[in-house]
Amino acid sequence: MQQVFRRLQWCLKISFIGGHVSRSPQFPIHRAASSLNQLASPQIRLRDYQEECIQSVLSYLEKGHKRLGVSLATGSGKTVIFTQLIDRVKPWQDGATQALILVHRRELVEQAARHCTNAYPTKSIEIEMGNLHATGLADITVASVRSITSGDRISKFDPARFKLVLVDEAHHIAASTYMHTLRHFGLVEPTGLTHSPALVGVSATLSRFDGIRLSDAIDHIVYHKDYIDMIQSNWLSNVVFTTVQSHADISRVRKGPSGDFQAGDLSKAVNNDETNEITVRAWLSKAADRKSTIVFCVDLAHVSSLTAAFREHGVDARFVTGDTPKQVRADRLDAFKEGRFPVLLNCGVFTEGTDIPNIDCVLLARPTRSRNLLVQMIGRGMRLHLGKVNCHVIDMVASLAVGIVTTPTLFGLDPGEMVQEADATQMKTLQERKETEALREQQAAAAQIVEPRALSRQMPPRNISFTDYGSVYDLIDDTSADRHIRGMSPLAWVVAGENRYVLSSRGGEYLTIATPAAEGSQGELVCVWYTQKVPEEGRRAGNSPFMRPRLIAQSETFSDALLAADTFASSRFPLNFVQHAQKWRKMPATEGQLLFLNKFRDVDDPLTADQVSKGKATDMITKIKFGAKGWFGKLEAARKKEDKKRDRLTRMRECEQVRLGPLAS
Repeated sequence: MQQVFRRLQWCLKISFIGGHVSRSPQFPIHRAASSLNQLASPQIRLRDYQEECIQSVLSYLEKGHKRLGVSLATGSGKTVIFTQLIDRVKPWQDGATQALILVHRRELVEQAARHCTNAYPTKSIEIEMGNLHATGLADITVASVRSITSGDRISKFDPARFKLVLVDEAHHIAASTYMHTLRHFGLVEPTGLTHSPALVGVSATLSRFDGIRLSDAIDHIVYHKDYIDMIQSNWLSNVVFTTVQSHADISRVRKGPSGDFQAGDLSKAVNNDETNEITVRAWLSKAADRKSTIVFCVDLAHVSSLTAAFREHGVDARFVTGDTPKQVRADRLDAFKEGRFPVLLNCGVFTEGTDIPNIDCVLLARPTRSRNLLVQMIGRGMRLHLGKVNCHVIDMVASLAVGIVTTPTLFGLDPGEMVQEADATQMKTLQERKETEALREQQAAAAQIVEPRALSRQMPPRNISFTDYGSVYDLIDDTSADRHIRGMSPLAWVVAGENRYVLSSRGGEYLTIATPAAEGSQGELVCVWYTQKVPEEGRRAGNSPFMRPRLIAQSETFSDALLAADTFASSRFPLNFVQHAQKWRKMPATEGQLLFLNKFRDVDDPLTADQVSKGKATDMITKIKFGAKGWFGKLEAARKKEDKKRDRLTRMRECEQVRLGPLAS
């Protein structure tokens, strides 16, 4: 920090008194803009959307609203917008003329201070960060949230003297340190808002993934312009996307407190020779001609290993981490900006507050569950730069079964959609085509329900799952899975559980086919079990009415096991009972069958003989007797678990969506 502001001091001829920035009068201010390559100037020409955003903020403030949010894509000039607000927001009372800019990273403090120094040459500017202590009396104070909440440092800032509190990267605003600061300025309790400064939070990702409510700090999102809008308006660089299947197994990676993957677990899953080799080869194949690639890794170990992998392939790759010495970091960044080496790796350093417009490739070497993080990483390559045609985003996609967010999801596509160098417009078009195709599917489904065709005799029915049954009756009433096995066998087999098939005889004896995936199955073989009933005269009170099941056949294929079971049944069971083509099965159900089945239906909706045949009733009773209730219980538990998971993800996704207007409490 001291070094950065020594450079500023050299450019602007400013001196520091504590955290105060005061200009030396013997050096004209107009020389500063030239020295800073015109980073900013007192007469900044705003883009149309920037002025539109400022007007929206001022309009809400005039209506009496105090806690506002602005959502703008990375590279849109958020810092320019909020610094311009300082002069245009009216004091809420006499003497309330000061402004506080609140940020959470050193780089953002430096950036905001530079913008303010150039935009307001006549205002006093102070910094509250680390060893730099502000007086609390300056026109503009730029503060690190960690420093201002340390000890009693916040006490010197009199809320009555402030008209505006600005928060950069405001998706962090609901964190405890921010809330402590906002509470000091009367911006938390609703009753205090009439006697408090205005609050404006600005972010490219004005949402949270950890379930913490932004509505605790912000009441209205008053302006939103995302990266797709910005690209189409040529305010941001176009982006082309490529997804690469890395095959990393992240199924056992736990979630961290933020809802994203736990870094240690993720590193173990991703940081291995095979995945790193795939990552480097993907870059060599798709982006070796790119001049400035930034790579996002999981942790320090991943940074080290992947850097080594690049260098082993002859690529001059270097890294920056939070532990990199300041001078080394500054020199390395300068060299990267000047194009002296092509690949810069990091973990968590450049996701926010980074201005490296020459980046023309972003390599996402770390999976994430957070849409915010994904947008932040991609955003590093979206800034315009002389000679830059577009930015190529290469997304190393791992297993899709654990809720990861990939570049296709940003466009409403399936996370598993593999794309090859598709730009934002093409991705959007692909989304629209997918939506149209889904509509066609819905229309087709509504027009006609097609009976499932029988599987070939060599294709066993497998992985049949039922997750949408409202009751046991709905489960036993479904015969779609039965039709699969009956296309392979003349006998009346029914599905009585997951990967279990039962053929029951009139006398109570029955056969069971259990595939390797079935509960209690043995090894990798399909097993056929025969269970006899204990004769009445030999049965003891309280004991099971069935003998121990006897294994009669084993086979590597389902079709061979079914053939063995059918052969056994044909010799033991009366065929006029177990064949599914028998005429009696088409007759109406008996009173006894209806009485039994109606136990599982609502009293107000009893089953009648004209609604179900004798054969179907027999099949339904067989399912109930041989495990349908337990099966339904497992399915119901699994469904509830999935519902909870889906609801949780839906709530998270809803939190991530930016919408204009009031924030839900």
